[in-house]
Order: sequence, then C-alpha cells, then structure tokens
Amino acid sequence: MGEILTGPASTAVGILIPDFPVESVKIPAGKDHEVHGWLTRGIRGNGVVLLVHSIRSNRLEMLGRARFLNDRGYSVLLIDLQAHGETPGERITFGIRESQDVKAAVAYLQNNFPHERIAAIGVTLGAAAIILADPPLKLDAVVLESLHPTFEEAVENRLKLHLGEFGVWIKPLLLSYLSLLLDLSTNELNPIDRISNLSMPILLISGTHDKHTTQSEAERLFNAALQPKELWIVPGAGHYNMHTYDRRGYEDRISSFLSRYLWQ
Repeated sequence: MGEILTGPASTAVGILIPDFPVESVKIPAGKDHEVHGWLTRGIRGNGVVLLVHSIRSNRLEMLGRARFLNDRGYSVLLIDLQAHGETPGERITFGIRESQDVKAAVAYLQNNFPHERIAAIGVTLGAAAIILADPPLKLDAVVLESLHPTFEEAVENRLKLHLGEFGVWIKPLLLSYLSLLLDLSTNELNPIDRISNLSMPILLISGTHDKHTTQSEAERLFNAALQPKELWIVPGAGHYNMHTYDRRGYEDRISSFLSRYLWQ
C-alpha cells in the first residue's frame, strides 16, 4: 500500500494543446530538476495566479480554473509537481518535497512579473505543498482547497473509507512504513502546524460531504490561520474538483477574493 501511495504519477502532458494560448515552461528547481508547466499571460496590473493540482493528477486538472482566471485578466501558471505529469520525481511525498517545486514556481513568477501581485491556488496535495514550503512563501493571497490538517487524519480517513474500522488498526503500521520509505517523520507533513506561518490573506474551501477531509477538520485549519481569512464550506460538495461541482459559485467567490488583493 505504501508503494502504491508514493509511486510516481507520470503522464505525458505537453503533447496536449489547451484550447487557449499557453507557453510551455521549464523552471529550474534544484540540480538536474525542472518543473514543467504552462503559462498564459493576462492584463498587466491584474496579478498572477499559480495553480497547483491535487495528488496523482497534473496541470490538466487546473485548466478550467486557468481559463476562467485568464478570462478575467489574470496571468496564470499551471505546474506539474514532482513525480506528477512531466515533472520528474521518484516518489510522491505528500507536500514536503513538492513544496520545493512551488517555491521554484513562485520565484519564477517574481522574476518574470516583478511588478505584479501573486496568488496561489492549491488543491489537496497542491495546498499542502504551498503550506509546507520552508521558509514560508511570500504571496499576496492564497486559496487552499480540500486540505487536511494532519497527515495522520488524512491517512485514517482514507483507510476507513476503503477498509472500515480495520483501517484504524493498520494505520500505525502504514504511517511507520511511509516514514521509513520517505526518510522523514510524518509529523513534518501536518499543514495545521504551518498555516499560522502564512501572513497573506487565506481562503479555505471544503465541502459538507467531504469524507476525506471533513468539515470539522477544515474549521480547525481555519481557526489556526491568521487574519485576514475566509472559510467557504460548499453545500453538498465532496472531496473533488470544487470548480466542476459549483462552477458559477466557485468563479464568483474566487474572483471576489483575488480582485481584493491582486488588482492594482
């Protein structure tokens, strides 16, 4: 199970052409490591948004968000995290090593859009990668979707969904094995321990029917975050693409939040 959870989710993405103009980019992120992505340019002064996908996915997941954000004048960068899509990597590390890719992407945007304000939107793994970056990212706003407070809770919720109460019994074994496999303590993977390090405005999004990350877990994250902050609990939504589930509501909420902090 540990091998399956951490195994890479590599996919050929660049051969696919989105239905709006993008530039292919490769961003240096350490020795012999490049983050693959797409960049689409918006209106000068409207800001830039970094989009970071969920676990075992890639930048294609974020195309719908990129399209609506670009329609509203934002420049947008979509990336593949390490061991996902076309960005190389040996294992998925639940945000800790993926955070290096996010740091590299933010630095790329700061260098290439020096006069623009920058935001990031992350979904599950992408949200964790944003939170776990060390030192904390310097952004003007951040949106975190379906984010777990602790790695242990994320594992337990998923084990219960697939194995019932038996999953609770094997959780300690799986956590120990994952720690050995990744050569780190799973306590390093807890977003709730880092969220208070973020000094920018935060919008947390979760669904009332999410069994992977419950509403009460999202509320704990929200309580741990600094002001200014917002919490949007989407009625009826589960642990899936919020933009797909409630397109109009999502676009209105995100547009309102980002325009407050990015438009100059």
